[in-house]
Amino acid sequence: MQNFWDYDVWSMILLLGTLLGSLLVGNMIKKGIPFMKNSLIPTSVIGGVLLLIIAAIYKWITGAVMFDAAVFGGNGTNTLEIITYHTLALGFIASAFKTTGGKLTKKRTGEIIDTGMTTVSTYLIQAIFGLAITMIATLFISNFFVAAGVLLPFGYGQGTGQALNYGTIYETDFGFVGGKSFGLTIAALGFLSASIGGVIHLNIMKKRGKLVFSKRSDGSLHTDEISSDNEIPMQESIDKMTVQIALIIVAYVAAYFLMFALGNLLPGVRSVIFGFNFLLGVLTATLIKVLLNFLRKKNIVKKKYPNNFLMTRASNFFFDIMVVAGIAAIRLDILESYWGIILILGVVGAIVTYIYNRIVAKTLFADYAEEQFLTMYGMLTGTASTGIILLREVDNDFKTPASDNLVYQNFPAIILGFPMMFLATLAPVKPVLTLIIFIVFFLVLNVFLFRSKIFKKRKKK
Repeated sequence: MQNFWDYDVWSMILLLGTLLGSLLVGNMIKKGIPFMKNSLIPTSVIGGVLLLIIAAIYKWITGAVMFDAAVFGGNGTNTLEIITYHTLALGFIASAFKTTGGKLTKKRTGEIIDTGMTTVSTYLIQAIFGLAITMIATLFISNFFVAAGVLLPFGYGQGTGQALNYGTIYETDFGFVGGKSFGLTIAALGFLSASIGGVIHLNIMKKRGKLVFSKRSDGSLHTDEISSDNEIPMQESIDKMTVQIALIIVAYVAAYFLMFALGNLLPGVRSVIFGFNFLLGVLTATLIKVLLNFLRKKNIVKKKYPNNFLMTRASNFFFDIMVVAGIAAIRLDILESYWGIILILGVVGAIVTYIYNRIVAKTLFADYAEEQFLTMYGMLTGTASTGIILLREVDNDFKTPASDNLVYQNFPAIILGFPMMFLATLAPVKPVLTLIIFIVFFLVLNVFLFRSKIFKKRKKK
């Protein structure tokens, strides 16, 4: 018999309440302390770090893991990892349901493809330096996991969810003890690199007179930003937000059955397939969106169901939960012997990401180099929302194409970056070969990326 006062009934609510409560406290810290307000550190990161500190104090006093207490069901750390895993996919699915208007010109299409290639090239340069560092580390640290550095592009370039996914694969399939916490810690350092590095860059450029900061908007919205023509009403027999959540969950359930089928067909790579939950979620969401558009054209469905404003709110909610849960799930005690390597990876990752994206922005996006650089650096050390936070400091009204580049680049980035996700599982087995492939892939991709400059010089000669 189930008693309603048992922890089994309340543990999930108590855990979610803790995560959401930390976000509220983090927001108060963000708004109330001038230094934090100007730091551009996302509230979700502040909330996650706050829980991490409280958990460390709890561990020091009691010797036990706070989130594994009975009040959180006895296995709250694992639940935090599950929440991080699912919210990554749910956030991407919500974003995939959004529609974009207007046709792209040839020039803009080229800039979007170049942005996608920049994204993947940054993943590769992060992977090259990361893998090289941990390969060298194995010469000095016995039994150190040689491919740990490959988590750098997943933590910096792709964020908390993918850092957890591949940390889990390395831990369960290749025996990397602490792999999940290692990946999550790299992702947390990425947010700090984005925020601190971004602020330093903004202040330097401001002192040199090369940047003009945008005036912050009052946050008000126009009616057309909330709802467009021919959409379902906000409230009827079913609430409009309920419809958005239903579409997201249905798409994710469809993605699960797709992953389940692929996992049965290819049992040897089942863990990798389920690590692509966000990618297959985007695929099923896109198919549902195409189906709904087809039914509307045939006049079978009369109204438009997905709403951009509400889908943006939903994706932001899921990503906020993902970040705070991911940071809270870090087990600092497991990483005792790894801190030196983690810090080296974090610093080197920030430097190479900064330098490479600075070169690309100034060379290929000269008309809006600063806006493009800030957007890409923020995204490739944190998440897309971090890139937008940095961009708003200099382009609050999104007058440059930088924000559109960030949205549209996902498709070419997914296609070009797909092989790298499989290479990440080769790295623990054949690290030297993987490093060589990463380098060759990076060089080939950059020939295409800088094609206009390379072949222009040859024509002149």
